[in-house]
Amino acid sequence: MSTDPVASEPPGSPPRPSPAAVQASREVRAVISRLRRRILGASEAEDLTLGQSTALARLARETETPATAAGVTTSVLAAAEGVRHQSMTATVAALTARGLVVRTPDPEDGRRLLITLTPEGRRRVHEGRQARTEWLAARLQDECTEEELRAVIAAMSVLERLTHD
Repeated sequence: MSTDPVASEPPGSPPRPSPAAVQASREVRAVISRLRRRILGASEAEDLTLGQSTALARLARETETPATAAGVTTSVLAAAEGVRHQSMTATVAALTARGLVVRTPDPEDGRRLLITLTPEGRRRVHEGRQARTEWLAARLQDECTEEELRAVIAAMSVLERLTHD
């Protein structure tokens, strides 16, 4: 009996990732997770929860195209954020109460409500994006040499490839 894990793989199964790929996977996930929290924290409004902030930003992205400019449903937002419909309903209600989003009947199906940003919601999203960009740019400037910045830019193209199917 062989102790080689690859030898015990069924015929036709995909090859196992190399140790370097496994290590890179762990490190990329850990860094992205920590960096995401720090970036989001740089722009968090004190009156919004993290879930509300991310839902607001998601709504801005989801309604950027002409096809969705009239708004999206709570179900679309919930699916995009990977949360339960009930959770997103509560989040949208809180954002509505703060005057950051509005819910209007869908002109094609009056039973459905479409969610859109208010001018104040749009302003908050813009300010949040600007704050996150400024925070990260300052951190990169303070912590990296020019050579390291070029390495970060090169790494981004590699990571971007991973986002495509």
